[in-house]
Amino acid sequence: MTLPILTNTTRQVARRGTRRFAPISRRLSSSAKTNHTSAGIPNHIRVVALGAVIALAAGLYAYQNRLHLDGVNAESSVSTKPKRTSKTILRHNLPEPLLASQYASEEEVQQAIAELRAVVPREGAVITDPELLSLYGSSENSYHPTSPHSVVVHPLSTEDVVKIVNVARKYRVPIVAYSGATSLEGHYSGYPTGSICVDMSGMDKIIEIHEADSDIVCQSGARWEDINRVLEEKGIPLFFPLDPGPGATIGGMIGTGCSGTNAVRYGTAKGEWFLNVTVVLPNGEVVKTRRRARKSSAGFDTTKLFIGAEGTLGIVTEATLRLAPVIPTKVAMAQFPDVEHAVSAVQEILNTPHSPHIQCVELLDDRMMAAINSAGLVSRMYPVRDTLFFKIQGDAPAIDSTANAVQEIVARHSALHFEFAQTEQEADELWENRKYALTSTIASEEGARCWTTDVCVPVSRLPELVYETKKDLAKCKLRSTIVGHVGDGNFHALILFKTDEELKAVSEAVHRLVHRAVALDGTCTGEHGVGVGKKEYLVDELGESTVELMRTIKRAVDPLNIMNPGKLYPDPVEDKKRR
Repeated sequence: MTLPILTNTTRQVARRGTRRFAPISRRLSSSAKTNHTSAGIPNHIRVVALGAVIALAAGLYAYQNRLHLDGVNAESSVSTKPKRTSKTILRHNLPEPLLASQYASEEEVQQAIAELRAVVPREGAVITDPELLSLYGSSENSYHPTSPHSVVVHPLSTEDVVKIVNVARKYRVPIVAYSGATSLEGHYSGYPTGSICVDMSGMDKIIEIHEADSDIVCQSGARWEDINRVLEEKGIPLFFPLDPGPGATIGGMIGTGCSGTNAVRYGTAKGEWFLNVTVVLPNGEVVKTRRRARKSSAGFDTTKLFIGAEGTLGIVTEATLRLAPVIPTKVAMAQFPDVEHAVSAVQEILNTPHSPHIQCVELLDDRMMAAINSAGLVSRMYPVRDTLFFKIQGDAPAIDSTANAVQEIVARHSALHFEFAQTEQEADELWENRKYALTSTIASEEGARCWTTDVCVPVSRLPELVYETKKDLAKCKLRSTIVGHVGDGNFHALILFKTDEELKAVSEAVHRLVHRAVALDGTCTGEHGVGVGKKEYLVDELGESTVELMRTIKRAVDPLNIMNPGKLYPDPVEDKKRR
């Protein structure tokens, strides 16, 4: 007969419960002994009955002493735990996040800073210079509300991060991770009541390279470009294929679930490129999500719990990355009469046997090509047309075969011109046009600033979205260029403005663009992440039940809501704010 199995937590609860309900068990035991003498009840029946009483006692005790999911009792825990409320109990006993008034006071923030100096005593590790605090809490690339941090701390190890998180939890100070500073949606802005900024840029070490296994272990502050440079310098014919943009770090890439120009061939951060991550949780515990094996079916994938979580569930300190073989590439370019013809050509190309050889396929609209010409950053002028740039990979026969197939297909879709780079120098020059997209847009209008946003839709809906967006921007007299990862339906609108009045118009145009994308079965963000800028759209896109599931996970992992509060999860009042 199978006896009840007790976990360590259940055993602890059972011991407490059996003390409270000892009279019941004694009476049952006494009764069992008496009855055994007179009625012959077997011993194994008495054991099962006693086990049932213990289980009942444990259940009653757990019910009366509502347990948090981290195993800490709500009534006997330290004072940093929020008090239970009736609303908490209705939400499956998960504690409600702290209100702004429940975070650390100004005095407590100063106490936390003093303690941070003690636990991370290196010279320059703890910064409180007001100018730097403001710099760390804002971005030139974002026009969302910002707030300076109270302190910036520079860890060098996972152990340092644990110490910082423990101080933040002790004083209830919000904590925000920071590294590459390339975010466009306000991910690393400070919290108004005071916050600790953890600058991960010093944790940029490559720890291990496993060439035979095609993976690499690094700290989260490492930049993807530096990883690929080191691999190249060591003569290792492998690379990390996610390429979101210059300066992006592994931690930020994990946080936003990013991608880049290689997405059509290699996918996004939410694919299989991160084998595991090491994370410091809000309670100071360190977890490593899995081993280094290429695949595992041991439970659900906790690595992906942190990919796209934007630092709200913990701080990633290390990661194991899958690598891909370096494959020769060539570049081709084709111009079209409009976006619809360009996209239809891409759809046909990606549905042929040549698709695996397409590493990148990028769309630059006619205004982007005009901006590239006027910026003076390239050595030649290009036709001002909606243009596709292809990067084709493979050995020489595969590249030639794919290039010929691409040329035939684009011709069937009314391409006005097709050009295939014959040399590596020609390929580099052609691809520079894509690399200079943002710089060229800003340089095309003196004194202008640029709001960059992204959305993603099914590829077949991209022409409609681009057409309606360009019509909307023209109606508002806003200047914009468009660049897209057309192979997966993702595009970026780079909208220029000079005045505050124009900035308001840009914000409203972005709002309409997002709703347009969601209505086309798309998403408010293909790769930039949610942050502050797009959290109000999540309920429209995902539904209330899905968003509440996200909130439930957040409350379970971070009951004090100290990890990057105010980001990603829409506030209840925001759910209907701008529908």
